Amino acid sequence: MPDKPERKILDIIDGVKTIAISGHVHPDGDCAGSTLGLYNYLKENTDAEVTVFLEEPGEHLKSLPGASSIVNELPYNAHFDLFFMMDCGEAGRLGKMDKLLKMADKTVCIDHHISSQGICNENYIFPELSSASEVLFEMLDPKKVSKETAECIYTGILHDTGVFHHNCTSKRTMEIAGFLMSRGIDFSKIIDEGFYAKTYKQNQILGRCLMESMLLWNGTVIVSYLTKKELEFYETDGKDLGGIIDQLRLTEGVKVAIFLYEAQSQSFKVSMRSTVTDVDLSVVASYFGGGGHKMAAGCTISGNAHDVINSITKQLEIILRSRKYIK
Repeated sequence: MPDKPERKILDIIDGVKTIAISGHVHPDGDCAGSTLGLYNYLKENTDAEVTVFLEEPGEHLKSLPGASSIVNELPYNAHFDLFFMMDCGEAGRLGKMDKLLKMADKTVCIDHHISSQGICNENYIFPELSSASEVLFEMLDPKKVSKETAECIYTGILHDTGVFHHNCTSKRTMEIAGFLMSRGIDFSKIIDEGFYAKTYKQNQILGRCLMESMLLWNGTVIVSYLTKKELEFYETDGKDLGGIIDQLRLTEGVKVAIFLYEAQSQSFKVSMRSTVTDVDLSVVASYFGGGGHKMAAGCTISGNAHDVINSITKQLEIILRSRKYIK
């Protein structure tokens, strides 16, 4: 397989009249950035009817070009010539949008997760690239990338590289970022609003998670969690939790950070981040039916908070002991 996609988007959609685009549940920056980046590019370069079906993204992503056009509910028994599945490699991660796989004549996956299953008619899955947004960019004609498309793709790359901090950032990633900046986007504003600006509520929740976090194995692992009752107290459903896992990861001496919250009664969404390259978190996530990347992965586990923490750390312990991080 080549190190980047050779097929171009405009070739894939040749002759297509109706296009649906979607991504995974609880869309993050890369999911929203890649879906809306593709949406803007297609709206500007084709006469096809294009619709984005996606759960409502977080407040910091609602200002992206095209975000106001996102449709949150599927039309009954609709038909599409083509469906793009972005930043997502399995039907289950699409949530209720999984019906789009059956509602389209042709399906295309654009992803970068190592756990991606390649379930579409055409699959462009490149785990060595930083983000689905970077994979998407390699499939576009740079001359036809507008400021609006550039803003979306830049946002997606920013989120999955942690503002070019994570080790998935390559020389090519930076070259693409530079090109997108040349399109006139307000890159400083995108970074400030996406990573540093916090609402009072977000700061409260972050403070609570930091204060009630736990260190395991002499500070090798840090864990924090929020129950459904606590989410209700802060009047949030999970959209104000961005950045918590990354702040936990920055704790001195920590090799792995774990953050979980109770999305449904007795069902926790688990996020994991590693600071070392020899701890493959995708293995742990896959054990529980999740997936992701070597240094950033997630899954959903049923049970109470302590049961979930015990389950996830039991699997993580095997890897940490094999790498001599704990004795």
